[in-house]
Amino acid sequence: MKNKLIAQFQTVFDRSPEFVTRAPGRIEFIGNHTDYNGGTVLGASVDRNIWVAIARRDDGQRRFFSAHGGEIVTMPSGIPQKQDGSNKWTNYALGVIAAFPHFGLSIPEGFDYYDMSDLPAGAGMSSSAAIELASVLAFLEITGQAGKVDRETIVKIGKHAENEFVGMPCGILDQGVSGFGKKDHLVFIDCRGPKFDTVPIPSGAHFWIFNTHKKHALVDGFYAARNRECMEAAKALGVSLLADAGTAMLDKAAADGTLAGDALKRARHVVEEIARVDETKTLLAKGDLAAVGSLLTASHRSSQNLFENSAEELDTLVDLLTATPRVYGARLTGGGFGGAVMAMTDAQFGEAQAAQVAAAYEQKYGAKPEVIHCQTGDGAAVM
Repeated sequence: MKNKLIAQFQTVFDRSPEFVTRAPGRIEFIGNHTDYNGGTVLGASVDRNIWVAIARRDDGQRRFFSAHGGEIVTMPSGIPQKQDGSNKWTNYALGVIAAFPHFGLSIPEGFDYYDMSDLPAGAGMSSSAAIELASVLAFLEITGQAGKVDRETIVKIGKHAENEFVGMPCGILDQGVSGFGKKDHLVFIDCRGPKFDTVPIPSGAHFWIFNTHKKHALVDGFYAARNRECMEAAKALGVSLLADAGTAMLDKAAADGTLAGDALKRARHVVEEIARVDETKTLLAKGDLAAVGSLLTASHRSSQNLFENSAEELDTLVDLLTATPRVYGARLTGGGFGGAVMAMTDAQFGEAQAAQVAAAYEQKYGAKPEVIHCQTGDGAAVM
């Protein structure tokens, strides 16, 4: 991929890049919508990446090009302005530039920038966080500031870009896993710190992604609505974040009418999901993949029935997968409202079994899901 990127950069910009960076997508293993609620989450960086090639310019022009197609997008130096229409894809990189001063960093001025990906977009694998972190690393290199910034700050710059410029009120999960990922490990994040750690994956666990290609509606408001509902539920409970609540507090609030309806359902999902994350970490240390799989499926049912961020297509895939031999468990991965399902299987689950699940899905919906057999990979890096 690196050589292909360099060659295409040369074709488009008629010169070689100075730096090449990459950042992986991620699987949200368990911990759905717990991050911005101050809870815990487990994720895995995968062996699919977004790559960025970059070279400085001395005329102050910022020129962007994507392997996904289109034309060179040229912008002036200075604090960037948010884009819409056909240039909207540049907002992730522009958001990183806009974030730099908030972390005491000077912004990059002129450059040529080319991105390329083997990470499926809209599959709940956080291509947005990947392009943000690859951009952070690229911009640090061309401004000579790479040695001034630690890994946690790189992650926080990506999150700031997503929250403040792109306008997505996500937590630290996506950027944290992409930044701290490690092959053959999961990333454990205590989002209240945040604190980052890695957890070995027992041998025999395989990950399969079934991408429905059902369009994400996150920026259109569903994700923001869930975030708002969670904050309102925490306020009603008298806590700063739902991670400070507990089952007993929720039961009392339900009994006395402090919380009811959707607010109670959202809060119960978050509180119980945090408990599932912590139990999963314990079970992984014991190597009990069957029990872990049951928690993955329970997580999906909670997303489906309490947090209501699933979709019929995702529920169907979970039903099909959990009825298939050699599948430990399955759940939606990512923000929800479409996207993908992640299944954890043993080593004997292969292309034939995946094809059977895809065929059953196609029979119901008239289109096959994209199937991706993922392995874990290392976190964001300069190449």
